[in-house]
Amino acid sequence: MTSLRPWLLIAATLPLAGCGALSGAAHVATGLASHQICSAAFVSRIDPQVFRREAVDPELGPARWLMRTKVDREGRSVSASLAGLATTRAVYRGPSGCLVLHGAPPPAPPQPIPASRPRPLAKAPASAAMEAALDHAFAEPAKPWRRTKAVVILHDGEIVGERYAPGYGPDTAITGWSATKSVTNALVGVLVQQGKLTVDGPAPVAAWRGDARRDISLDNLLRMTSGLALGDSLDSSLKSAFDPSAVMLFAERDMAGFAQARPLAAAPGTTWTYADASPTLTSRIIRDQAGRTEAAMLAFARRELFDRLGMEHPTLELDATGTPLGATHLWASARDWARLGQLYLDDGVVDGEQILPAGWADYSARPTPGAERVGYGAGFWTNRGAGAGARRRIGLGMPADAYFARGHDGQYVVIVPSSRLVVVRLGITPAPGNDIEGVGRLVAEAIAAVRPPSS
Repeated sequence: MTSLRPWLLIAATLPLAGCGALSGAAHVATGLASHQICSAAFVSRIDPQVFRREAVDPELGPARWLMRTKVDREGRSVSASLAGLATTRAVYRGPSGCLVLHGAPPPAPPQPIPASRPRPLAKAPASAAMEAALDHAFAEPAKPWRRTKAVVILHDGEIVGERYAPGYGPDTAITGWSATKSVTNALVGVLVQQGKLTVDGPAPVAAWRGDARRDISLDNLLRMTSGLALGDSLDSSLKSAFDPSAVMLFAERDMAGFAQARPLAAAPGTTWTYADASPTLTSRIIRDQAGRTEAAMLAFARRELFDRLGMEHPTLELDATGTPLGATHLWASARDWARLGQLYLDDGVVDGEQILPAGWADYSARPTPGAERVGYGAGFWTNRGAGAGARRRIGLGMPADAYFARGHDGQYVVIVPSSRLVVVRLGITPAPGNDIEGVGRLVAEAIAAVRPPSS
């Protein structure tokens, strides 16, 4: 997801401009603030004031002085108001996390789903070299802020490095932002393995059957090549004030319904545009296969993925129709994120059972035509290929076979098959870069720390 600051700066000028046409930007801003602070307070259970200062205010820029937020502990909600132009309220709904209300609230959320028996990860003592790598990952430069919150490093499924910032720990659920796109990829993979979906052929979206959108495939949605006019979630210019994906995430009740009504801007498969609405559309397809209700969706995700991996603290946030946001807003512990990476390192095999199709990991890491400049696969970023993005990351220390989930503010789940490593780094690191240099160094130092002495 792109940095929100440029178009929130627009919102800051609204009291001076008096332009009602820009009020949508204000609603997006308050939707972002109320939702994020609600999830921090009631899902992550970290200090919401500190979270606002570190994670929300940098996005607001000067608008932070105009934004008022209030945490209602008793009502388990957060309200946000921007200079009287827009007010939103996000409510905590238990197993489905927080939801920004648009109109009448949805029915009561389902009862909590009993968690499976925990499956602790084995943990080895960290070597001196690994401790030094962790020291570097948490070292705070003068500017920009690094604010690393958690690092977990697995080698062949065993924790060989782990550290947390004050206020965070192994049980703290941390937002993955766009790393959630890789979870959406995994849920699709589960359904493909079960024979309920295929990535080729038309995606099962009834609204598209009567026009040229009928040619859009699930592969197109996973790879961001649908051709739909969904905006550009990598763009940080002032025009992103009106980006369709941003409006969808923070100002729409039925997010996938909004996205699936968008027209084609190009023929499917001919252009690549990173847009948050693509995985939200994918999530509607997953929800429909799971049973079309919020309860069915949550039960499917927990039963078929989270519990299989032994994830203990996942909260998958949904819109008012029971559709996961898909592009963002899975909150999970650093160990849980590491378990996701291990699933791909093991090519979809858990306890001897193939829960993702054989070869799904390579499919996910295979470069997407048109995305070579940045290096994007199918729900994952990738170093495979010869693009500028891959070359830069390889130069920073990530091997050529590495691929990774990546989210706003510096969330990374890096998978290195050649070293049997998963490196998770979570933080609140502002753009530009989100500490990609530090993550590259962390991966390189982790590889060196687990390398046999004779090599």
